[in-house]
Amino acid sequence: MVAVEIRGLEKRFGETLVLRGVDLEIPDGAFAVLVGPSGCGKSTLLRLIAGLEEATAGSIRFGGREVTTLAPRERDIAMVFQSYALYPHLSVRDNLAFGLKMRGEAKATIARRVDEVAKMLGLGELLDRKPAALSGGQRQRVAMGRAIARRPALFLFDEPLSNLDAALRAQVRVDIRRQHDRLHATSVYVTHDQVEAMTLADVMFVLNRGRVEQRGTPAEVYRRPATQFVAGFLGSPAMNFLEGVLEPGDEGLVARAVTGDDGGSLQVPLPAEGLDAPLAAGGRVTIGVRPHDVRPAAQGEAPHLTCAASLVELLGPELQIHARVGEAPITLCTPADRAIARGERLRLCVDRVHLFDPSSGVSLW
Repeated sequence: MVAVEIRGLEKRFGETLVLRGVDLEIPDGAFAVLVGPSGCGKSTLLRLIAGLEEATAGSIRFGGREVTTLAPRERDIAMVFQSYALYPHLSVRDNLAFGLKMRGEAKATIARRVDEVAKMLGLGELLDRKPAALSGGQRQRVAMGRAIARRPALFLFDEPLSNLDAALRAQVRVDIRRQHDRLHATSVYVTHDQVEAMTLADVMFVLNRGRVEQRGTPAEVYRRPATQFVAGFLGSPAMNFLEGVLEPGDEGLVARAVTGDDGGSLQVPLPAEGLDAPLAAGGRVTIGVRPHDVRPAAQGEAPHLTCAASLVELLGPELQIHARVGEAPITLCTPADRAIARGERLRLCVDRVHLFDPSSGVSLW
């Protein structure tokens, strides 16, 4: 196990700057997830950690040891790829043993490690099969097993579940987390899937345009997004954003959506102790509301949000409601214990609201 420390890391491809001074620290034994949209630089960052790309500037340290210019074989890493990267002419047993043979391990050690990994991942009955005779989930387990058998200081995962269907993704995701908890090895995992990021990570790094936009536990990043980008990227359905203005209220400020017509309204009182920055009445803000942070107003309770349902989707235990506040489309989620008809006027309270600076996108509350 090693801690990973990256300082001022940059990567250029020709004139294109892909990584822009990335700084991050991954604690010893942590499961770290690099998450972000396509093109944000997460896979390039993983390849730099692996030594498969050469850094333009900056440094990479494993356990305090400088590895920035070392070849991959000198970094004591194991990598699990999206494409499995199994040898089609070798059996599962030989695929699991391949890395150990290349390192010159004794035959007895190789046999013991292969048997341990096969038992750990439920591959015992598959050891004599070739990859072509395996399912996608089984192939991914073999790829994981080959990495585990080497007992590296650092595991790297490059979107390993992208080729699997939804049911297999959920199953293998559990397997990956279970093996990490068993091995306590430092792991770095790249994905664009927020569900994978939220469920797997001890610590997550949200990347945007070659920079780390926010670092924290999944709960911290979800509940207190540092920027509008992070807020909109994490969460399904995505957070709603409305142009707003701050107005004086009975006990402080009120955030009101600027609608321009009578197609719904949003007015939410702001407790003063929650503000991250000094705000004044009249200031323009972007109001963010997560679809699950609303509930029907109780009898006699003043609603924060009124709108008419334009489309209602039943998703098992909840309803996903599409509506508008002024010209802005919004998506809301409520329990499916009461049917809501298309066109029905909704009276809702907002339990949590987020405010962002309209210019910089930085969180204000």
